[in-house]
Amino acid sequence: MAVFDTPQEAFGILRPVCVQLTKVQTTENVERLQAQLQTISDSALQELQEYVLFPLRFTLKTPGPKRERLVQSVVQCITSILSTTCVKKQDLLQELFSELCLCLSSPSGLQPPAPLSEELKLTVIQALQVLMHSVYGDIILTLYQPSTLPHLGFAVSLLLALAEQEKAKQIKLAALKCLQVLILQCDCQEHHRLLDMVETRQCGNLFASFLPGISTALSRVITGDIKQGHMVTVSAIRLFYQTVCLVMADEQLATITQDEEKPSVEQSRVSELVVHRGPDWVKSTADKLSLLIHKIVESASLHPHWKVRLELVELVHHLMLKCSQSLVESVGHLLKALVGLVNDENNEVQSKCHEILRSTAELRTGAENRALADILSENLHSLATALPRLMNSQDDQGKFSTLSLLLGSLKLLGPKVNIVLNSAAHLQRVSKALMQILELDVADVKIVEERRWGPEDSLGEPSGSLQHGKGQKKYFRFFSDERIFLLIQQVCRVLGYYGNLYLLVDHFMGLYNESVVYRKQAAMVLNEVITGAAGLGVDVLHERETAVSTEDLKGTITSILEEYTDQVNWYLPTSIDTEGTSDELTVKHSRVRAIPRGAHSSSLISSSSPSSDPSPTIRSMNSNIWQICIQLEGVGCFAYVLGKEFRLLLASVLYPVLEKAGDSSLLISQTATGTMVDVCHACGYDSVQNLINGNSDYLVNGISLNLRRVAHQPHASRVLEAMLRHSDASLLPLVEDVIRDVLSALDQFYDDRASSFLGVLSTLVAALVQWFVVGKGKEHPQEQNLDQQSSTSSQKQREGSVITPMVQEVEQFFLDYIKQRQIAEGNLPAMEEEEEEVQAPAPEPEMNDSGAEGEAPLPAHAQIAKDVMERCIHLLSDKSLRVRLKVLDVLEFCVIVLHLHENHLLPMAHHAWPALVTRLINDDPLVVLRAFKVLCTLAEKCGDFLKRRFSKDVLPKLAGSLVAQAPVSARAGPVYSHTLAFKLQLAVLQGLGLLCEKLDLGESDLNKVADACLIYLSAKQPVKLQEAARR
Repeated sequence: MAVFDTPQEAFGILRPVCVQLTKVQTTENVERLQAQLQTISDSALQELQEYVLFPLRFTLKTPGPKRERLVQSVVQCITSILSTTCVKKQDLLQELFSELCLCLSSPSGLQPPAPLSEELKLTVIQALQVLMHSVYGDIILTLYQPSTLPHLGFAVSLLLALAEQEKAKQIKLAALKCLQVLILQCDCQEHHRLLDMVETRQCGNLFASFLPGISTALSRVITGDIKQGHMVTVSAIRLFYQTVCLVMADEQLATITQDEEKPSVEQSRVSELVVHRGPDWVKSTADKLSLLIHKIVESASLHPHWKVRLELVELVHHLMLKCSQSLVESVGHLLKALVGLVNDENNEVQSKCHEILRSTAELRTGAENRALADILSENLHSLATALPRLMNSQDDQGKFSTLSLLLGSLKLLGPKVNIVLNSAAHLQRVSKALMQILELDVADVKIVEERRWGPEDSLGEPSGSLQHGKGQKKYFRFFSDERIFLLIQQVCRVLGYYGNLYLLVDHFMGLYNESVVYRKQAAMVLNEVITGAAGLGVDVLHERETAVSTEDLKGTITSILEEYTDQVNWYLPTSIDTEGTSDELTVKHSRVRAIPRGAHSSSLISSSSPSSDPSPTIRSMNSNIWQICIQLEGVGCFAYVLGKEFRLLLASVLYPVLEKAGDSSLLISQTATGTMVDVCHACGYDSVQNLINGNSDYLVNGISLNLRRVAHQPHASRVLEAMLRHSDASLLPLVEDVIRDVLSALDQFYDDRASSFLGVLSTLVAALVQWFVVGKGKEHPQEQNLDQQSSTSSQKQREGSVITPMVQEVEQFFLDYIKQRQIAEGNLPAMEEEEEEVQAPAPEPEMNDSGAEGEAPLPAHAQIAKDVMERCIHLLSDKSLRVRLKVLDVLEFCVIVLHLHENHLLPMAHHAWPALVTRLINDDPLVVLRAFKVLCTLAEKCGDFLKRRFSKDVLPKLAGSLVAQAPVSARAGPVYSHTLAFKLQLAVLQGLGLLCEKLDLGESDLNKVADACLIYLSAKQPVKLQEAARR
């Protein structure tokens, strides 16, 4: 297409089209003109600008209604012309400005925006923007004269109405952008004429008339429906602070005197619109703006989109930088917004806040030249006063914002936080607010219900340690969002970092001792204050003046630990137990499912009813559990703070922590284990095992002393239990004497404390199984190490028996075998058999007498297992169901440990047999089930030694029970599989095959077993029973 570069050529092409459009105003003629304009060069079009614009402006000014499509085409054509030319005449600028504004106005004049199509509105707004950008040089300033105030006011009101009332987001954004251009604050990429001081002041005087309307309308847009989109809110916030900074800038207002006259204006009515920015006007306007700023801050600081919050930070930055004197009443609101967003979840918002806070930290502001710290102190006091009420009334998002404000205020105060803390009123407000916020929800019954079920699941190193700073998940009364708790942690740490450590610890220790209600919260705060004082895990804006010395930290921590581990605060009732301790039923988790939850709960409740003391409530026990857990977490925090210096405190701390590691409450046990891991890492130990072994001397001493005072120190066995659970076989020589003390204490207090002692014995034999039986590859090195300490000669004897057995040993082996076979088959005289049953195992003294038989002494671990088994045999008939179950657990482990030492195991099995048979045929179903499992273990390890006894004493009862129960299971429904009777049937059916194989039963006995199992092959029986019978 040809391009016409000269005005003459262009005029020849455009004249017919322009004349035709002037005569007939149609969309087609406008489009024809638009097409011809594409062939004209920019320089030629600049010369013919007014000529080409005339028919278009004439079309807009023609009286009468016009079709929207025609108006839209005309405005688009004007926009096209202005985008390639410059407006160089004042009259043309003002006329075009008015004509375009009239396109948006209502004919009636009552409602400024006319009910036009969205396309037309958007086109006109874009044309206004292009017009403002096309003005050449100083011509733009002619639009900003007092005489043009009505025109500017009309345009401003139109654009504000569109931004506020329109639904379309594009129109809202375009109207706000046009307003930004109109106040000469455009931030686009095009080159704009920069205003000097006088021109800026002139524009400020002019727009002071529009400030109330603009700020009010924009505040409504900012706080409007969130559905309008975040970009609309961002643009409105930017326009708000740009307008306020233009009118209320301190630099401008400082040059305006009280007696300055209003500018002279020819029209008297126009002169009434001009505002004089005197002190009275500034104060009145600042008061009104303060209300709007407060409203904007409250809304935008909670906006879900980070760009809105970032723009709010920019608003604070600009107003505090340029208007800190004129808007002194708003400084509190601006600081509130800034410190509230300093912990924003978005990194960009957070970093921008930190940048601004650092630059304004030493800012002095206010009518009386008060320091920023004074304002922050007042805000902090009022916030702390309102904090409990806000925590009750706000949702989690509101609480998060409020606490962010509290944390930001503390950070901004920095070292001057002591100004607040030295005031008793301030400190009291802040501390009581923290006490209320951190109140735990202790109504959940699951905290008490969760118990530790048996030692074998916890042997060895913990699978995962608790990370420092997290601890157990806590549930609070007044919030559920985890972010809120993290904020509170930071508040406490910042207080510890900047505050007087002795003052804070003394105050919160006072609250700790003041009331049980505050004790848990005060302990949490103390833990975090100490962490913050050490400068760990705390985010600050300013460095403190002097750091806390290690000696001060150590002294403070020592005093807190003494309070934590005091008997009044450490030994709290956490469960209901007939023995008066916290030891609970430690049957295996696999068997707990056989007991319905309701029955288990009722048994616990009923067991406490005979007690004369008032039983603790669920809430009080939950509260006690949480208090102990928080104090244990505190021990981990203090170890983290002191590092290897904490080793000096292990002598007083490790023993009570190990007590809690053996606690029956799952929550306490897990927390104590996590604390040991934290202590281990802090003190430089490779593992918990090394921690225990390295400090075993005074641990063993403490256990020995406390075992002599069981009535006053009932938890000594827990420490040994925890040591065994978290160590390895190298610990055994160190605690061998203590184990003897435990057995002696059991002999003395078996009537009332058997359950707690059996707990530690269960852990002991489970550990022996883990160390010497399960780890076959490690068995021989460990045995060699232990045997060297006990008897070197026995080790050589054992090695010789494995590699090159001597003739005498082989001969003795067969003699012993024949003798035991005769005993098993009952071929001894009746009198000798009776003597054998009345007196304890006759061969035992001979077996222990290595000189008589030439047999090596038992290894240390096997001797311990034998001694434990001897005690447990006597307790098999105890009246307590709980004790009998624990005894059966211990017996099974003892059998496994002793299976390599048959000469000692068989007499013990013979001695235990009568009581075990009684448990099998005449006891509670739970005990029967457990006793049958012990029987299976015995059969596997003892072989045909039990053949005759089993055939005579047990098999008829088992077969008869299976036959009698078969009709019941055949008629039962699907729920039957959850009953204890079903589990007993299943266990017997699954174990009979192993018993038949291991005991080498005769044909008659096998027939009995086959007859009993044959019934369970019926299709009417449950599938699991059929499968068990088939095997």
